[in-house]
Amino acid sequence: MDIAALSIGMNQASLSQSVGIALTKKVMETSEQNSVQLLKMMEAPHPHLGQSIDIKG
Repeated sequence: MDIAALSIGMNQASLSQSVGIALTKKVMETSEQNSVQLLKMMEAPHPHLGQSIDIKG
């Protein structure tokens, strides 16, 4: 194998690794944003509601 082909192969491997890392970071950021949005959706809009039950008939 000549040096040029070896260099190209190493650069392709490095690029592939960089793309994989960037993609993983993006997925992690998206997951974090989704988690924050889900937690905001789960917050009660009126926290005092539902704490007592009217059992009078």
